[in-house]
Amino acid sequence: MAITLVNPTGLPEIDVYRQVSVASGSKLVFVAGQVAWDAGGVTVGEGDLSAQVEQCYLNIATALAEAGGSFEDVAKLTVYVVDWTPDKMPPLLEGISRAAAKLGATPTPPATLLGVAALDVPDHLVEIEAIAVLD
Repeated sequence: MAITLVNPTGLPEIDVYRQVSVASGSKLVFVAGQVAWDAGGVTVGEGDLSAQVEQCYLNIATALAEAGGSFEDVAKLTVYVVDWTPDKMPPLLEGISRAAAKLGATPTPPATLLGVAALDVPDHLVEIEAIAVLD
């Protein structure tokens, strides 16, 4: 694998992601921000943050597979959540957990979570982008 995920001594251990990813591959893959659209462009999980997070992760997995990769190759995620408040963490984690179960892997690369006022369309509650490194 081109990515090694670590939690350095002296930094807090966070269950849902690692603090550092070390990339040794040579092929960079930049996945555009994915929203909760299915293949036909229909929003999945309208009003349901967990369902939308799950769909975003599944869309990222689809994009990575096209490039020959998987979540094991992801070096960094950026998550944008509309009107973020800490009480949204449980549904966010639930969506990640459901996606991980479907993908057969727990996606834990370093991540940044940002609260935003709005996304591309009012129905979208979350958008997630990824950077991956492949051998």
